[in-house]
Amino acid sequence: MEGLTSASVDGLLVPPGQGRVVETPAQRVTFKVTGTHSRMASTFEVEVPPGFDVGAHVHTRSEELFYVLEGELDVLAFEPRIRTPDSWKGWESSSGNRVVRATPGTVIVVPPGCPHAFANPTDTPAKMFFQASPPPDHERYFEELLEILRDGGPPDQEAIEALRLKYDIEQLTPLKHR
Repeated sequence: MEGLTSASVDGLLVPPGQGRVVETPAQRVTFKVTGTHSRMASTFEVEVPPGFDVGAHVHTRSEELFYVLEGELDVLAFEPRIRTPDSWKGWESSSGNRVVRATPGTVIVVPPGCPHAFANPTDTPAKMFFQASPPPDHERYFEELLEILRDGGPPDQEAIEALRLKYDIEQLTPLKHR
């Protein structure tokens, strides 16, 4: 047949429980789709332990999508009237948006320039599907962040801030975990 070539293009299938895992006491991230397989986005399954708070932050270039699979997360995805440096949980937008408790099935889309955060305020781990575009910045960021958090002690805020600046992440409030 005309137009067909002998070279084929295969998709990627990642079965449940598969993917490269990077884990610390603060977080477990399973890489599902990386920049090796997609020009559009990196995709992860993220387990968020009780007490973990990513801290409010903003990207100038990245777009993100979060889908809560299990558990509950407090989430923020708006520009607040006032950015308080210690905590984002009381933030409110000019239009009245506030932090929301996200349950399974909740989708959060974060465009570039939009402050956002998530935290697990419960005693039960939460799990979310997370997609970041464009790849591979978040892949490298997760690898380096989890290296900083590997020992499980108090987070080294200076190291995290330097890492985030390297990957287009302006930290607005601190990352915290139990």
